[in-house]
Amino acid sequence: MYEQYYGLSEKPFSLTPDTEFFYQSFTHLEALNVLLFAIRGGDGFIKVTGEVGTGKTLICRKLLDALESECETVYIPNPYMSCNALLDAVMLEMGIADRLENDNYLSCINDYLIANARRERRSVIILDEAQSLPQESLEAIRLLSNLETGKQKLVQIVLFGQPELDTLLARSSIRQLQQRIIHAYHLQPLNRDSVRSYLLHRVKSAGYRGPELFDSASMRRIYKLS
Repeated sequence: MYEQYYGLSEKPFSLTPDTEFFYQSFTHLEALNVLLFAIRGGDGFIKVTGEVGTGKTLICRKLLDALESECETVYIPNPYMSCNALLDAVMLEMGIADRLENDNYLSCINDYLIANARRERRSVIILDEAQSLPQESLEAIRLLSNLETGKQKLVQIVLFGQPELDTLLARSSIRQLQQRIIHAYHLQPLNRDSVRSYLLHRVKSAGYRGPELFDSASMRRIYKLS
């Protein structure tokens, strides 16, 4: 009901990540630039961490949009699954699930990646909520990162996760995976000035064209609570 009153075309603060509402704060732009630089440079493993609500999934969607014309991407939004289930999901996203015979996952994926490399197309696997990965599935990710030619890695892997991901990767049993992370970025929460700009950006993106809706006291309260 309030949308019509304020002249909004849609709800400005929906929890669903929507790239049209992307607010270009310093930390979000820097994270996106680090990701694009690392992927275009051919670096194998990349990690982005941040607390709940700091915008990891939205940056993930922006990254997918930016890579659409130059890479073959695989996006797994919730990787909490067994090793084989994760590889099944990867192959399904790649469009090669029908090629699986006798559980030859790595062979099928390797053939797909080689075909992309011959077409000079980068292959990128993006895992959101990576802190939920079981240890056996982390081992599958490590095996995927081993796929390479004599000159280059065949796939780049991006992990998005909450700070618990660092704790998971610090385990001695999977230290090899931690050592392969070339680039890492931790998203910072918005400061007070950025919260104000963020609120204004969201309501304007939803169609609002009137005077500023939030007074200074409201801004301070929102900043404190968030």
